[in-house]
Amino acid sequence: MSISLSSLILLPVWISMAQIQQGGPDEKEKTTALKDLLSRIDLDELMKKDEPPLDFPDTLEGFEYAFNEKGQLRHIKTGEPFVFNYQEDLHRWNQKRYEALGEIITKYVYELLEKDCNLKKISIPVDATESEPKSFIFMSEDALTNPQKLMVLIHGSGVVRAGQWARRLIINEDLDSGTQIPFIKRAMDEGYGVIVLNPNENYIEVEKPKIQVQSSSDSSDEPAEKRERKDKVSKETKKRRDFYEKYRNPQREKEMMQLYIRENGSPEEHAVYVWDHFIAQSAAENVFFVAHSYGGLAFVELVLLRT
Repeated sequence: MSISLSSLILLPVWISMAQIQQGGPDEKEKTTALKDLLSRIDLDELMKKDEPPLDFPDTLEGFEYAFNEKGQLRHIKTGEPFVFNYQEDLHRWNQKRYEALGEIITKYVYELLEKDCNLKKISIPVDATESEPKSFIFMSEDALTNPQKLMVLIHGSGVVRAGQWARRLIINEDLDSGTQIPFIKRAMDEGYGVIVLNPNENYIEVEKPKIQVQSSSDSSDEPAEKRERKDKVSKETKKRRDFYEKYRNPQREKEMMQLYIRENGSPEEHAVYVWDHFIAQSAAENVFFVAHSYGGLAFVELVLLRT
């Protein structure tokens, strides 16, 4: 018989070795009963936790959302604003859905920078090889040749990328509130060259290679009985660890590793790199910076290092 945990609440049970050793037959019977109970728990049923798969659309249309003529994100059928709590009582799933939508919006803003603002996407490092991690910035056609004035925009920390001030404002308010586009358009209308930094794009993520761990008992000179006992303990330990990890994260995601981008591994490094390879090479007599939140600190670091 298996026990479904769809309605069972697990509470931490702490049993010390001293309690087991000091307890009489009753304590040992309780311990045996507890072990028997845990052994009959249907783990697969527990891990489902009614959480839908973490499989989300990769387009705004797939999410059934679009930006209207006012730059507001609205549901294409109901006309309603974005709803975070799409699945009641499933905060983790809702958060993952929100993050997936945010990644789509990031790409959407990149497209607006190129198509609506006529900026060029420039890959960095400028001398990057084909295989190494890369980032990019955006520049107007005259960013390096405008003799009068150049405007440089630096966003803050977090999930935002080039062209954004705040993802939350883009989703809940509108594009004008959450992106740098109004600043860019006005600057270009008033004769500025423009460079848009991308200080949070510091690394790429790749799937972490699986390491095959060979059992140390394979080449051991220990007696067979002792090796079998150690292997059994090791398997039980792994089983318990996997149980708690799976309970904490029922839909285990891929383990990822970060490959940092050369000379752009932090917002501060990025600002210095763009200064050295672009801003300092520009013809502009006057350079103006517009920085938000942590972007201001990156600018201060740049000033300290380069003036």
